[in-house]
Amino acid sequence: MQPPSAEPSTRIAWVTAKIDWFLSNFSYYLVPAAIFVFSLVALTLEHSIYDTNDNRTLPFAVVADKNGQTPSEALAALASAPAVRFHDTRLAETPFWFRFTVPPSNTPQSVELPSRHAQEISCWNAAGLAPVGAATRSGTSGILQSVKSGFALDLGVHAQPRDLLCRAHFSGPARITVEAWPESELALSHLAYHHATGVLEGGLLTLAVLTLMTALINRDARYLLFAIWLVGNLRLGGITMGFDTQWLERAIPNEWMAMTRKLTIAAYYIVTYTLFAQFMRTELSRVGYAWLLRAGARAGLVLLVLALFLSFAAFLPAMWVVASFGIFVVIFFLARIVIVTRSRIALWYAAALGIVLFSTFSEVIAAAFDFKALVGALNSVTAALASSLVAAFAFAEQIRVERVEREHAEAELQRAYEVTPVGLFTLEPDGRFVRANTAMQEKLGLEGRPLHELRWQNYFEPGALARLKEIADRGGEAEIQAQPIGGMEPRWYLAKATLAHTRIEGSLQDITERRKATERLRFLANNDTLTGALNRRGIEHILETSLKHFDPAHPIALAYLDLDRFKLINDLYGHQTGDEVLKQVCQRVKWSLGDHHHIGRIGGDEFILVLRDTAMLPATDLCRRIISDICDMPFQLRRRSFQVKVSIGLIEITPEMRVQDAVSAADRACREAKKGKHGHLVIYKENAPAFQERAEELRLIEELGSTFTPTGLSLVMQPIMSLRAPEASLDFEVLIRMQDSSGAMVPAGKIIAAAEANGTIGELDKWVLTSTLVWLTENLPRLPNTRFVCVNLSGASLNDEAFIEDTFRILSRFGPVVKYLCMEITESVALHDIANSRRFIDRLKSCGAKIALDDFGAGYTSFSYLKEFAADALKIDGGFIKRMHEHPANYAIVEAIVELARNLGMRSIAEWVEDYATVEALAELGVDYVQGWAIAKPMAPEDILRASSAASFITDEQVRAFIAGGSQPGLPDGMSAWGPH
Repeated sequence: MQPPSAEPSTRIAWVTAKIDWFLSNFSYYLVPAAIFVFSLVALTLEHSIYDTNDNRTLPFAVVADKNGQTPSEALAALASAPAVRFHDTRLAETPFWFRFTVPPSNTPQSVELPSRHAQEISCWNAAGLAPVGAATRSGTSGILQSVKSGFALDLGVHAQPRDLLCRAHFSGPARITVEAWPESELALSHLAYHHATGVLEGGLLTLAVLTLMTALINRDARYLLFAIWLVGNLRLGGITMGFDTQWLERAIPNEWMAMTRKLTIAAYYIVTYTLFAQFMRTELSRVGYAWLLRAGARAGLVLLVLALFLSFAAFLPAMWVVASFGIFVVIFFLARIVIVTRSRIALWYAAALGIVLFSTFSEVIAAAFDFKALVGALNSVTAALASSLVAAFAFAEQIRVERVEREHAEAELQRAYEVTPVGLFTLEPDGRFVRANTAMQEKLGLEGRPLHELRWQNYFEPGALARLKEIADRGGEAEIQAQPIGGMEPRWYLAKATLAHTRIEGSLQDITERRKATERLRFLANNDTLTGALNRRGIEHILETSLKHFDPAHPIALAYLDLDRFKLINDLYGHQTGDEVLKQVCQRVKWSLGDHHHIGRIGGDEFILVLRDTAMLPATDLCRRIISDICDMPFQLRRRSFQVKVSIGLIEITPEMRVQDAVSAADRACREAKKGKHGHLVIYKENAPAFQERAEELRLIEELGSTFTPTGLSLVMQPIMSLRAPEASLDFEVLIRMQDSSGAMVPAGKIIAAAEANGTIGELDKWVLTSTLVWLTENLPRLPNTRFVCVNLSGASLNDEAFIEDTFRILSRFGPVVKYLCMEITESVALHDIANSRRFIDRLKSCGAKIALDDFGAGYTSFSYLKEFAADALKIDGGFIKRMHEHPANYAIVEAIVELARNLGMRSIAEWVEDYATVEALAELGVDYVQGWAIAKPMAPEDILRASSAASFITDEQVRAFIAGGSQPGLPDGMSAWGPH
């Protein structure tokens, strides 16, 4: 390829690139190829510098020393022993005598006794039995010296054959051989031996240290285990080659060797199984037979115990058994792994472990069964080298696979980093961008701009970087606002961050819509959806907060605003029109209030105004202005004009008030204003009577308690007199009274209101009913003229299914006196749910009780409903009775009700009868019964028992005379006081 014919700078760059390309390829390809070719040529064409081939194996006669023979006795025994070239001791611990002859030589000669299992040896000249030398693993003397893993006799130059007698003691599966060497060749072989041990020790230790460093750097315990296993390989090779008597150029005491070798074998077995289980964990989980693997591993513990307590000679047979079982288990699993997983890493590790486990014990097993070919083909030295080499392949494959997986993971992470919809970023401590994914760049408009030139603080609200650092330090998240982009509204983001060394890494999620939704929900939680004003929860929270931080220097007023006859607008023009009117009303009120005060809608057409930092005088002026703004100017809607009137109750807030008390007082003032007094504005100042009444009501509620306890409660009875038989009847109504903690009597109306307020009205009604029935049961014999006893039931109780069931359970307990009971049900309550009321009345009558409709005529009476109820009496509302003489209409209404009751077969009872004229008028109308102060006031039950009739209590002379006049006109004699007309 020709260099470009451009400017000189371009040519120089081209030449530089070519040089770099050559150097790189030279290093990566040419040098390794040259090393490989050179090594291959050397191995195939050249001989090893340590090659030796002049040694000869000498025949010898051998006998075992069983009885402590002397050299002369041994010579005699050896005379008849055959000559052999090797002899296996088969783990025998007794010494052996052997005799051999060394041919003459005109060069220096040596005789090697190469068994690494020899522990001590002594030699004599066979001719005169003169000692020539002795040696142990601790030292040598005479012509005996340590060579390689055994011993050697330095014979020098000898013209005549040398006949030698030796006695040796062995430990382990020893093989006795005698090798004749030229002295120079033995020295070369000795050098080759140490070179081999050095290569083995240096190579395995280097690999072990490299693996250990990998374990420490990667914090992977598997590599630590592999490093330990490599050291175990080295020690087993040392046992095989005979250099295990030293470690790191330090000699191990001979007395330690037996225990050291036993523990080395046992520990190596355990580590090998542990390594196998760890590196093959995934593959082993797929091949099954976990119990067999556990059995093989537990065998190592057995081997360790045997190593501690058995002698070396006794340990070796046990080790053969355990090792054979372990080899079988590993071979079984290796075969399963190769068949099932096909993992290259697994294959490499399997091969390495298989070589070691098979070869480690091959020599002793072969020695035990006299199978020597196995020892020559594969021993622990070759196994250590081969297994370490194979393990290196596995190690390299592991690194390659992990690198590939890491690259794939990084690529996946990078793809995920780029495609995730959440903004991801990395910042320098000063806010400069280091990285930002696509979503982050799109959110902030960073596309096409160098990131290192952009700063976080330029895109977010002031202080955003400090907040980001804060959450990076302590963890968590924060909502931050971005600067508006391109005239758009600013966006809100949820930022999460953490520290990565000195940099800040985090994410950014757009929460603008979520924040809007949250604000909308918060608005809906505290505001009215129609008018936008606060709702009950919101305005009461404002009032509660104002009360909590009340300051006399900044007074508070509360106004209750109610639109008059607003329902008429809804009925005439529809609810949509009514809603529009409400919106306009709210707008006018807000305009009058300004930003300092608050308005809340708590009902359909009811509002609360919290006037903060406003005394009563300016608050009054403000309320009058609001009334004027609403009432004086008609509301325009679709070419229609609506005149809306409003009433306001204004109260002065005191610090001890509760929210519900303040609202209740303002509501009471508003109801009073709706009557048209005081210009539709009623004001309660701090000491207004309404507050005192409310305080008394709260005290009464507290005394009643949340669970009904009739402390201070009592019953009184007011006679009901029959105008047909006044002297022969003693009927009455049961009323309730209460004496509070101060000793004052509480009216029945307040008791009922308090019980309804704290939810105990049902318990109160049941107490009255039960007490009445108990009293009747106890005193019925003393009431011969009593035909009925009236008991009131409240509306709240009649709407409670549990109360109704309890009522009939009570009635079932007092069967004989229930027929005297007359239950009074208010007309309005009966009309609230006609079907339910009819079922209740029917059940009462089936029990024998009587029914009276109380306050008849007080509500929107419809005579048509009366046919639905099997009532026994109509109790005419006292408002008509009390004002009979004030207006002819009242008289006519009472007359109509009496006539209606008569026609329906019901009795009529008139209440609130307070004077003679009323009694006389009612008698003329044909009313059956009268009740009121003209007859008697409510009295204690004991007073009832002392009388014979209701007429006994009359104190008014005119009434007494009227009653004493006999039967009244139109009332036939002899008729039952309660029977049908």
